[in-house]
Amino acid sequence: MAKKLPSLSLKLDTSAIAGQFRNLRGRHAGLWPPLPRGLLMLALFASIVAAGYALYWRGLFEELEAGRQQEEQLKVQYADKLKQAVNLPVLRKQKEQVNQYVSLLEKQLPSKAEMDALLSDINQAGVGRGAQLVLFKPGETVVKEYYAELPISVRVVGNYHDLGAFASDLANLPRIVTLHNVQIVQQERDRNGLLVMEATAKTFRYLDPEEIAQQRAAAAKKKAAEVKK
Repeated sequence: MAKKLPSLSLKLDTSAIAGQFRNLRGRHAGLWPPLPRGLLMLALFASIVAAGYALYWRGLFEELEAGRQQEEQLKVQYADKLKQAVNLPVLRKQKEQVNQYVSLLEKQLPSKAEMDALLSDINQAGVGRGAQLVLFKPGETVVKEYYAELPISVRVVGNYHDLGAFASDLANLPRIVTLHNVQIVQQERDRNGLLVMEATAKTFRYLDPEEIAQQRAAAAKKKAAEVKK
């Protein structure tokens, strides 16, 4: 039969360990027993690592994290620019179509020199339809950011169909003319069914280069004043 090996029991000698920590005060650390000397070296190493992290490595880690975030942003920008580069022919074609559309719209806006001819066309729209244009009063020009607006107070007398034809002729003019604040009432003391239409006709024109320069100068001056505040 096999012999049964005696069981081994390992017991920690706490008294010997505690004895290494006695009478350390006043002694040079190099003369300490191995265990306290090792613990002291471990504490010094941990302090050096903590100080190095706080004073040096922490900044490097932050720079590394900032670099990673910048890398992600650059990847997103690269992907966007790559899509634009792939779609560049399509975008150029769309830009050309938009330019053609804008040019077509600009042709519907007269210049400052062409406004007199447009006002004459509006006047003739009433006369040519048998309606009586009793009031035709251009107002003050309102300059917007990209165009100028000219309101015209009109009063037209005629029957229902004459007034409708007048409004239709305005809509069919080659230039943009719109009617606002339209009021139609029956003419007083009239038995022929004549109506009076009062409205504000608005027409628009594009700005001359001088007016555009003035608009930009005014906008720059306003922006500079806001910055000073």
